[in-house]
Amino acid sequence: MMNQLHKEKPMNELPVMNESEGIVLFHPHIPETAVEAVTSVLHSRWIGQGPRVAQFEQEFSERFGGNGTSIAVGSGTDALHLAYILAGLQEGDEIITPVFTCTATSIPFLYMGVKIRFADVDPETLNISVPHVRELINEKTKAIVCVHYGGLPCDMDELHAIAKQYDIPVIEDAAHALGATYKGKNIGEISAFTMFSFQAIKHITTGDGGMLIIQDNSIVQKAERIRWFGIDRSNKQKGTWENDITEVGYKYQMTDISAALGLASLHEFDQTLAYRQQLFEEYKKGLTGAQGIRLIGDHSPDRTHAAWLCTAIVEKDRVSFMRRLRENKIESGQVHYRNDRYSILGGRQDNLPNMDAVEEKYIVLPLHLKVTPENIQYICEVIKQGW
Repeated sequence: MMNQLHKEKPMNELPVMNESEGIVLFHPHIPETAVEAVTSVLHSRWIGQGPRVAQFEQEFSERFGGNGTSIAVGSGTDALHLAYILAGLQEGDEIITPVFTCTATSIPFLYMGVKIRFADVDPETLNISVPHVRELINEKTKAIVCVHYGGLPCDMDELHAIAKQYDIPVIEDAAHALGATYKGKNIGEISAFTMFSFQAIKHITTGDGGMLIIQDNSIVQKAERIRWFGIDRSNKQKGTWENDITEVGYKYQMTDISAALGLASLHEFDQTLAYRQQLFEEYKKGLTGAQGIRLIGDHSPDRTHAAWLCTAIVEKDRVSFMRRLRENKIESGQVHYRNDRYSILGGRQDNLPNMDAVEEKYIVLPLHLKVTPENIQYICEVIKQGW
């Protein structure tokens, strides 16, 4: 039993845990069918971008994209940069993006010379604060970027209403939110651009990779050129390309090896999502009545949580809380940090009171396919004993 294991060293002396030591925070999920699928690709003519990528794009669009088109790329960051280019962002433009996210959301703006205006968080969800977006927006704003933190969709109707008033796009960073829905619609079919991540520990992994769903099909060919050096790859393969490049492109394509992994995971995605959501419900049930801790994003009747992260607010002494979990062989962590802590992104701001209030309180608990409901019951029992 986990609670019979010996005590650990103080938290500041601990290495990263591995699965033999206890309940780890993250673990990648690779379906058994992926091994055969990747092996097949390795014995084929195509290991770079080929027919498996096209198949992955098609099936992904059918599952999540509505009438949109999916563009497979080498990472979620690639997909975001591609979206920002396709949205027409130029040097000197301003955008609004959440302060609380992976740096991948913000870093491409530095490539482009776009000015970042960080929006505060909603204290109940840690998603972007709609009231703060309203305060920040002005005639220089050219896009609103939102991140569905942990897998819980943002307030999309409200964000789209603001964007419509200024005639600018909403770009969704849905790295956490594969399988989430908002008012009956899939995340992926709501906004002009939606990015998904297939990094190692996401719902679907391709080792690393990403997907951009584009709702305006008239710019799909441009997207395909930009992800491949600016070359019209389709016409080049047909022998009809004019051997000219007219726009700056990048090497952002996905490979068939990665796509084979992605397809295997996509084919069992419904079971993966259902299990993660079951685990999130176990946390909700197990932490009911617990003192000094509350879950983030656990009451949202008009949207479904994709359950990538289980995040809680610890009202006091987060360090002692983490140490208490470690002593009982349970890993926890912060995962993402406020982006204004980084010098490269401008340094700390003083207009983000909600972020300030939760900065030393949020914690992420284990939630992945190697975790069992019994593990979560045990975690909740440890938490309820106090720290």
